[in-house]
Amino acid sequence: MNLPFFVYGTLRPGEINHDRFLRGRTAREEPALLRGAVLYEGPGYPYAVEAPECEVRGELVTARPEAYAELLALLDRLEEYVPGDPRNLYDRVERPVVREADGTAVRAWVYVAAPAVTARLRARGTRVEGGDWRGVR
Repeated sequence: MNLPFFVYGTLRPGEINHDRFLRGRTAREEPALLRGAVLYEGPGYPYAVEAPECEVRGELVTARPEAYAELLALLDRLEEYVPGDPRNLYDRVERPVVREADGTAVRAWVYVAAPAVTARLRARGTRVEGGDWRGVR
């Protein structure tokens, strides 16, 4: 199934990786919310960590059908995600994301902090207040 992607950091429009990875590969990008997660600051990029009663702002990105496989592989590489690898910084998970325009929920791929990273962030990380990484800089 070709799920859309929820992006919340360097892949958002105007950010450093948006044009490099998404330009020409997307059919649509729209503001959205990931409920049940909080953002933490990372070294130049954020991490989403699952947490009840919080939300993260970002974009719901729908890939062009002919570019989907390439985009999925590129994003997995960018996030250094390998299925089942305990050294992952991020895990790619399927989560409901809410479109800001009309409030509809859509299943999407989201890169969230892997368990070891999550534990470190919860112990001594810096939360991004308001759930919007754009406000950090």
